[in-house]
Amino acid sequence: MKKVLIITYYWPPAGGPGVQRWLKFVKYLRDFDIEPIVYIPQNPDYPIIDESLLAEIPKGVTIVQKRIFEPYFLAKIFSKKETSSISSGIIKEAKSQNFLQKLFLYIRGNFFIPDARKFWIKPSVNFLSEYLSENKIDIIITTGPPHSLHLIGLGLKKKLEIKWIADFRDPWTEIGYHKKLKLSALAEAKHIALESEVLTSADHIITTSFTTQKEFQSKTLKPITVITNGYDSIEGNSSELNKKFSIAHIGSLLSGRNPNNLWKVLKELTSESKDFKENLVLNLVGTISNDVLKSIKEHNLEAYLELPGYVSHSEANKIQQTSQILLLVEIDSIETKGIIPGKLFEYIAAKRPILAIGPEDWDVTNILMHTNAGIYFGYQEETSLKEHILSMYKLYKTEQLNVSSVNIEKYSRKNLTGELAKLLTE
Repeated sequence: MKKVLIITYYWPPAGGPGVQRWLKFVKYLRDFDIEPIVYIPQNPDYPIIDESLLAEIPKGVTIVQKRIFEPYFLAKIFSKKETSSISSGIIKEAKSQNFLQKLFLYIRGNFFIPDARKFWIKPSVNFLSEYLSENKIDIIITTGPPHSLHLIGLGLKKKLEIKWIADFRDPWTEIGYHKKLKLSALAEAKHIALESEVLTSADHIITTSFTTQKEFQSKTLKPITVITNGYDSIEGNSSELNKKFSIAHIGSLLSGRNPNNLWKVLKELTSESKDFKENLVLNLVGTISNDVLKSIKEHNLEAYLELPGYVSHSEANKIQQTSQILLLVEIDSIETKGIIPGKLFEYIAAKRPILAIGPEDWDVTNILMHTNAGIYFGYQEETSLKEHILSMYKLYKTEQLNVSSVNIEKYSRKNLTGELAKLLTE
């Protein structure tokens, strides 16, 4: 049986999408005759906690831990709210940032390269070098962000010449918020150099999207495989659908993810139809930026808004299965066209119609077409978006608002773990 050491920052009780991918891989790797060992920080500063995920850790899996120093606790002395927001990836547009926010971003971008977990790199390389000398491990895997973890893999590769796979859940220098970090020319050059060294030193690269694969192929000759995120299982929807015409979004709605065309269309529909007005519900689950909330209020949609905050993964699944429509939104930017949110696949598994709004040539579009799970609109589309929502509303009124999805089995977590296992046994 092969043994693989998985180096990850996010692990239960961390909540949010960052923890799901490798928790599920670990859950199924033994089915493919591969034994996972997981290396995590002993005292992490997780922005979101979901205790329910602890129950999903397979019994008997070896968890190796080492303390981490994170500078966020120092910044919290000055502003806990702003530090938590930046740690969670919520970065306001430059025109909306106050002095303290600009200062934190400048420090984060120029002094903590590649990120604030950089202080875990050297201690981890030293600790794991000793661990690997005493324990037989066939392959190591690093997953980022945070991309500091890839530098742990790089350090171990240099010292031990062990086989190393780097898994990129998101891009590095091409990710949307990278430009918001107020990087100096020197800091930007360092990011590019570190990214290049990782991409050219790892034995194999994994990405979660085809756009990121293509971007990396221009930077390295190393093999790159796309293994998307997925859903864990399809369970029968035992709960009744919402009585109201509910449009639900699960997860963070950052400032850049603000579909003004949707708010405008919904404002028009609530003004034009008393029936629509009486039935509409906007259920935004998770962290919602003030910019998004302000936009919703400006479009007179506050009365239809439900804000339950962060909920457990199991509760999120229930909301997905009982909502009339599932909303998927990504930032309208060329840098985000390769971002495939992990919740897309759980949306697909929930078998409710997906309404996606995002950048042009978004990788999500092809998945929606391939699975017949929903429809995509750009940020500039209004007339066609309004017509589509009206058509869905008419189906809702006759209790016929459903989706006939196909080809979704390839995105099951177990099948995706099978793809990973092929790489690990090559």
